[in-house]
Amino acid sequence: MTVKDAVRTRAEPQSTYERRARYHTSENPFTFGYPPVPARQFLAERDRAFDPATPTSAIALDAAGDLGTPYPATTPTLLCRYLKMRAGEQLRAAFAASGAIYYVMAGSGESRNAADLIKWSTGDVFSFPGGGETTHRAGGADSLLFVATDEPLLAFERLSPPAPQESVVDTAHWPAHEIARRFETVWQRPVTENTTGHSVMFSTEALAPGYMTIPSINVAINTLAAGGDQRPHRHNGVAVTLAIQGEGIYSMIGGQRVDWSTGAAQITPATLLHSHHNRGVKRMRSLVIQDEGLHHYTRTPGFSFD
Repeated sequence: MTVKDAVRTRAEPQSTYERRARYHTSENPFTFGYPPVPARQFLAERDRAFDPATPTSAIALDAAGDLGTPYPATTPTLLCRYLKMRAGEQLRAAFAASGAIYYVMAGSGESRNAADLIKWSTGDVFSFPGGGETTHRAGGADSLLFVATDEPLLAFERLSPPAPQESVVDTAHWPAHEIARRFETVWQRPVTENTTGHSVMFSTEALAPGYMTIPSINVAINTLAAGGDQRPHRHNGVAVTLAIQGEGIYSMIGGQRVDWSTGAAQITPATLLHSHHNRGVKRMRSLVIQDEGLHHYTRTPGFSFD
């Protein structure tokens, strides 16, 4: 092409497709403009959920203002909520997600999604496929659920949930009594140089060989004995930690101390070195929700003890 040809080409009107095109020529292409994920707690949301005067409602742990997302998000890939239900009342919800994972913080009741019905009580974990409507009904006392979904991940790519018959997320129920039985074995296991904690993770056969609860999210209950310390570690997945029993517990996250508050959730940003410490008289117990499933699938968990 001659200089004359180039000039003539540049003078021609751009097409719609050309006007959409952008060119990034940074010296370091690994830089990006997203705000960082904050190491924060959701105390106000916990207080609303625990307030007896709060009506039956969903209370989102929404950090969109920190993350700069145009949609609700707790982290870039996770959205968590408290579902508060007054005794005998019901709450309907439909999440634009691959699936939803629930932990029963208080009370008892039942949840129905299409033809599936789960009867739950305090300490249970259960899951439903996303997309469809789920009706939750509290029993004879006020009930509180904590639910996590991958709604922000789908919203980021403007995707719709899979059709029910195509979902890889199964309806499943992990009762509290069976979780307790599994912990009896976990707590007897000796601590070694590879021990990351004493936890029970929740998955289904549909997601084998992985152990995620839904494809991008893994969920576990983690514990730490009174006086114990969970050694510093890091990983590429972000973590939302719900303090089920957080009295006397604190974390060190990126060199900053974060004191736990029972019933409240906190964020541990991806890749930050963090550790957990129990200076209380009770065993620490927490629900840990991570988007580590994405990193397991892409073979980039990034776990290390330093």
